[in-house]
Amino acid sequence: VNVVATFVSIFSVDKFGRRILFLEGGIQMLICQLAVGIMIALKFGVSGEGHFSSGEAATLLFFICAYVAAYAWSWGPLGWLVPSEICSLEVRSAGQGTNVAVNMLFTFIIAQVFLPMLCHLKFGLFFFFAGFVLIMTIFVALFLPETRNVRIEEMNKVWKSHWFWSKFILNDAVTEAHPRMARA
Repeated sequence: VNVVATFVSIFSVDKFGRRILFLEGGIQMLICQLAVGIMIALKFGVSGEGHFSSGEAATLLFFICAYVAAYAWSWGPLGWLVPSEICSLEVRSAGQGTNVAVNMLFTFIIAQVFLPMLCHLKFGLFFFFAGFVLIMTIFVALFLPETRNVRIEEMNKVWKSHWFWSKFILNDAVTEAHPRMARA
């Protein structure tokens, strides 16, 4: 599922754009996390004892696969693509290096705490992660401009025209008068 869905991203990211894939993927991931959490809560509760029928198990498997597919065509690959596009050439390598370091750090942390959290939170773990998916999707909806078909040299214009980020971008007059400010 992951491999096939990654090809969906490869072939659609330049056609539909990054934001729509992030938003659709986030909504689908949220629905799937909630569905899995609810199904496990209803059948196993906090005791952890229960039983899925084969139909319920197939439904659970469907939601897990739908989650993996949504991640594979949105947050998975775009978490690497978009950071490489949004930084100017002067800071691109530092920005991408920071992205890789943070991504690897949090992947390690999640891998270490997942099983203990699952043992303590049980079905609540899926609601915990659904909350983060909701926050991520809202962040993209409010703060991420579309970068499809935007050349790296024009990214500054994209940030200057954004309702929120424009207050953090220096004007061209300031950077021309003080070239060192452009590098800061």
